[in-house]
Amino acid sequence: MIPLTLAEVAEATQGRLHGDPATTVSGPVTTDSRECRPGSLYVARVGEHADGHRYAASAAEHGAVAVLAERVVDDLPCVVVPDSQTAFGALAREVIQRLPQLTVIGVTGSSGKTSTKDLLAAVLETDGPTVAPVNSLNSEIGVPLTVCRVDTATRYLVAEMGARGIGHIAYLARVAPPTIGVVLNVGVAHLGEFGSTEAIATAKAELVEALPATGLAVLNADDPVVAAMAARTAARVVLVGESAKAVIRAEDVVLDDLGRPAFTLVAAAGRAPVTLALHGRHHVGNALSVAAVALEVGMRLEEVATALSHARAASRWRMEVHERADGVTIVNDAYNANPDSVRAAIRALTSIGTPAGRPRRRTWAVLGEMLEMGPDSSALHAEVGRYAAEHGVDQILAVGAGAAPIAEGATSAGTDTRARTSPDSDAAYSLLRHECRPGDVVLLKSSRDAGLRFLGDRLTQEEVAP
Repeated sequence: MIPLTLAEVAEATQGRLHGDPATTVSGPVTTDSRECRPGSLYVARVGEHADGHRYAASAAEHGAVAVLAERVVDDLPCVVVPDSQTAFGALAREVIQRLPQLTVIGVTGSSGKTSTKDLLAAVLETDGPTVAPVNSLNSEIGVPLTVCRVDTATRYLVAEMGARGIGHIAYLARVAPPTIGVVLNVGVAHLGEFGSTEAIATAKAELVEALPATGLAVLNADDPVVAAMAARTAARVVLVGESAKAVIRAEDVVLDDLGRPAFTLVAAAGRAPVTLALHGRHHVGNALSVAAVALEVGMRLEEVATALSHARAASRWRMEVHERADGVTIVNDAYNANPDSVRAAIRALTSIGTPAGRPRRRTWAVLGEMLEMGPDSSALHAEVGRYAAEHGVDQILAVGAGAAPIAEGATSAGTDTRARTSPDSDAAYSLLRHECRPGDVVLLKSSRDAGLRFLGDRLTQEEVAP
């Protein structure tokens, strides 16, 4: 955080100051009193289940010097505003305006946002100090939290931008105005909230619409809906992908025995080999978007290729591959799920299960519910079940009542796949513990609230039952 006096905080947020205007915020800005440190500004929010104002004393105990609040608190000096969330966004915008050297890169898409921002941060960090979200902080609170971590030394800010409705990304782009925007894909994530894929596309396009004419839109040439967003921005456009239309593309893509891609990165500057440490072919497209951004800010092609090859996964439960001592491989990709990301995970599973020149391995797809799918939820779950069966997954275990249509869809495919249901994670754990054998590959995939990521952690510590 750049140092700001309370007077400056009040001016930025149009709030009323209660306390010494010279008090200086110099530490982390946070909405969690437990995360306050000396010099912190604590943002008190009134949530569905808790009133943050009640924790002002705790914030003071942890070192906070002031509170951004919706009412006066007795424990600390405060700036009082009508709505602390809106004011927090205004404060973040003020921080960015005070840092003209900062390049802001916005990243959005129906899937792959977090993996891409992690990869982008790893590459850009080799060129200059970079701030990126922790985990998946991509909301009206998450983006300001990330912004307020920058300081005068920061060169790049990566802002992951999610949306649950029209106007959300437009708002985030006002909080953290991007000069480079990356749109990865348009799928059916949050379909229940948007109502249609057309609405999802409209929401994602808000990022490129917010770019200045001097900016750059990085668009996925392999997704026609995303590629069409070129007509909705005044910025320059770079298409990336494996399509011949792509300016920055991947050629000669191959996967190793654990599904890690290697390819030739092709751009106007030449060609360079890339070997990713990430698991799953879908990371190729993410890497191309990252390459486009890195080349735009002045990195050389060889530097980009090297940085991509050295990058490692930074966020948990995204294609985490664990090879147990007993020969069972656990693929924990259960932080989030939608039909597109489930299909990508299944392709990664089958790739690991068919290593070149070695015996085929038995594959398990342990699949939980994909949330926020709307009225077509059952049909969408059945479709991913059929997809898994048609792609040769040996064992499908649908965990939880909401995931049951996955097993039904797999059975309807008429393949040799064995499809079963399990009422909960404990039952699934018991089944897997007793039926897995050396050489098996087990994928866990679900939305976060379905909880399969914890089942994956549990299985990682296990071995085949005697």
